[in-house]
Amino acid sequence: MAGFLGKAKNFFAKKVASIPTPEATVDNVDLKHVSRQSIEYKADVSVKNPYGYSIPICEITYSLKSAGREIASGRIPDPGSLNGSDTTKLDVPVKVPYSILVSLVKDIGADWDLDYQLDLGLIIDLPVIGNFTIPVTSKGEIKLPTSSYLF
Repeated sequence: MAGFLGKAKNFFAKKVASIPTPEATVDNVDLKHVSRQSIEYKADVSVKNPYGYSIPICEITYSLKSAGREIASGRIPDPGSLNGSDTTKLDVPVKVPYSILVSLVKDIGADWDLDYQLDLGLIIDLPVIGNFTIPVTSKGEIKLPTSSYLF
């Protein structure tokens, strides 16, 4: 009996592991808006849904890091759903207060850009499996606004 349960468990584990899951990539991180308190960036995220039906996104969590420290984090509750058998484009806004940017002056340096690492977690609700997190990480450089952009 124990051998049968072990085989059934292995069979089920293999079947669950072979189920295709949605995949996400960060296409671009760019400047969206500048205010007196903060700079807002926009991450363009593409999520490919292999299923023929739409899947709700429960929430998106994000963390923006630079020079080894977290400069912005947050969550976006209920951002919508993924279209069935399609690639859905998502915009993830990330606000960075000026006070944090001033503390990163060494990293900004002469080239006036910010080296970053953006970690996203897209939490989706898959039938039968339940909540599933799609982790996405992107690294690169973001240009900071110049005085000509502000005026």
